[in-house]
Amino acid sequence: MKEFWNKRFEEKEFVYGIKPNVFFKSELDKIKNKGNALFPLEGEGRNACYAAQLGWKVDAFDFSETGKQKALKLCDANGISINYEVSKVEEYVIEKDTYDLVVLVFAHLDLENRTLFHKKAINSLKPGGKIIIEAFHPKQLENNYPSGGPKNKDLLYTLTQLKDDFKALSKSDGSELEIDLAEGDYHYGKAYVTRFVGTK
Repeated sequence: MKEFWNKRFEEKEFVYGIKPNVFFKSELDKIKNKGNALFPLEGEGRNACYAAQLGWKVDAFDFSETGKQKALKLCDANGISINYEVSKVEEYVIEKDTYDLVVLVFAHLDLENRTLFHKKAINSLKPGGKIIIEAFHPKQLENNYPSGGPKNKDLLYTLTQLKDDFKALSKSDGSELEIDLAEGDYHYGKAYVTRFVGTK
């Protein structure tokens, strides 16, 4: 899998574009106080770089070295910097009560890693901290949409699953809906997604 993502990110263009995810941007723009933000499985860095441009102190990681290279290139082009590590999700160490924000955009994990990492994400949040998630829903596969996402239904998220994973948060909201994606060559066209926002 690591080889797959390294090869994909080696392409000259930014394969998911350089603009932030629309849902993530709309939620981030509502937050007035900037703080510490974590972007797991961040790939080429479009969302992390956007947050850094707004004044957030950003940590990010992915297991793809080429993803990191592209992310740092994008940040450099915008005159900002982020802390980006190369790590597997199960090996990444997150300190407790560290972040004001955790962002998971199309960060699809198998059941075991998903539940474990989501618990880590909750613990990493300061009181009042937020989690923002957009992920492909199982209907992405059922509808055979060509706009991206895992081909294994077990890696796709329903709102019920996310609300259960994050039931320890004090407040949460979300939706399941069909949207039009326009995020580079690999996320383009009709898509069915799950969106979630939670507050500790």
